[in-house]
Amino acid sequence: MRLLGNLSQGISPLQKCLLYRCCALPIVLYSFQLWFYNKAPLSYHMKILNKMQRRAAIWILGAFKTSPMEGIEALAGLMPIRFYLQKIAKRSLIRPFKLPDNHILKNLLNDNHPSNKSYNSHNIGSLTNRQRSLTKGHLVDSNIKSYGIFPSFSPLDPEFFPSHRIIDNFSNRFSFNLVNKKEKNQNKICDQELDDMVLRCSSEPHTALVITDASIKNNIATSISHIHSANRPLIKTVHHASFVSSMEAELFAIRCGINQACSINNVSKIVIVTDSIHAAKKIFDCESHPCQIHSATILRELCTFFLSNESNSIEF
Repeated sequence: MRLLGNLSQGISPLQKCLLYRCCALPIVLYSFQLWFYNKAPLSYHMKILNKMQRRAAIWILGAFKTSPMEGIEALAGLMPIRFYLQKIAKRSLIRPFKLPDNHILKNLLNDNHPSNKSYNSHNIGSLTNRQRSLTKGHLVDSNIKSYGIFPSFSPLDPEFFPSHRIIDNFSNRFSFNLVNKKEKNQNKICDQELDDMVLRCSSEPHTALVITDASIKNNIATSISHIHSANRPLIKTVHHASFVSSMEAELFAIRCGINQACSINNVSKIVIVTDSIHAAKKIFDCESHPCQIHSATILRELCTFFLSNESNSIEF
């Protein structure tokens, strides 16, 4: 790596950092799950990795060898190696849940007690409490932690299959109105347009105006949705949940609003007003994400809504 550059010539520090993160770290941390798990001795591995990252940070910056580790890591744009391992370990917990139900790893992670002889007798559900306390490994950590971290993960739902997705069959039935808040005086214009749109939609007899919002305080999330139609409020729903992300709370509020709006008779258009357009876009995101159960439920409601009438549509 020293041959690639120094302070006076060669590649820039940004290129050095990119080279280290894209080429060196993936090779060094290949199969790190074999030794980085709960209750595993990590002092020897962390000592080697910290030494490696220190050398990389000094090479990137061209700093003195006596420079403090925390300072040169921050200047080089490198995350401390222990925190980086924790980040990629949490991300890897989602991988077993993307596997089909008949996969051997999925059977090993089954926490239910075996009900018949044909079932895998080595799954986690067959272990006693003492055996569970003594068993170590990445799969055990994944089984313990992932249900709390990814409570709404559903990768194999039919709504995400090609040719069954709404973006394939009803791409012209939904739309997003995006706002560029960086432009000057754009907020006043957007506020005026929003007021005009709310007054217009509220007065239309076949339009349901759904206003959603969510907030989190002291780990308690509150999701609220209001539905208006023909200049009168119809439905108001308030739900509380603990230890959920803001994304999930916003998406749940949108889910409740769409569910209630689809049940109203003679509604051909649904207008969703939300301050989290990113959460609304997650509904149509077919990639793996932790809020897929909410997305699948909304997609099923919208599919039924679109099939009931060719003129039905939704706008965010």
